[in-house]
Amino acid sequence: MQILARLCMSADGYVTTPDGWPPQVIDPTHGPGSHGIAEFLRTCEAALMGRTTFEPALTADRWPWPDLKVFVLGSTRPAGTPDDVTIDDDPLRLLEKIRASNRGGDVHLIGGPGTIETYRALGVLDKLELVILPFFVGNGMRLTESLNTRTGLEFESSRPLTGGAVEIVYRVSPQL
Repeated sequence: MQILARLCMSADGYVTTPDGWPPQVIDPTHGPGSHGIAEFLRTCEAALMGRTTFEPALTADRWPWPDLKVFVLGSTRPAGTPDDVTIDDDPLRLLEKIRASNRGGDVHLIGGPGTIETYRALGVLDKLELVILPFFVGNGMRLTESLNTRTGLEFESSRPLTGGAVEIVYRVSPQL
């Protein structure tokens, strides 16, 4: 089991738009499976995220993770949460629940930089995948607002994606 964070980022370095949405949603090429996510999810069996990322899914037209076990780092269970979603406010305890249910697949760490930093600081984040989008958003949240800037990254691969985006994959190494 590997824990893999995958984020889209605008060319000017923002992981959200000014109104808090992931920047890929304003990309004209955005849609189901776009930006390399379909290939990425083939190895994943679980999704791990913070409550802020999870809650909008409760009112979405379709459940975003139909084939994944869902784990949420949060202190309350929002109304409408499906029964099979696991919620816990302790990141280590939640990690143990993920490990206990894992059948060998990877875990997609979804969410904001704070959630990603929580699991990076625990030393369990294996890869950071960035999809650089070919446009600027001008404002929003940057990855490094929460992620420790001393995080060691080892280049693993890169590839162009449809619509001019570029995927860059880094293996996360211990802090420098």
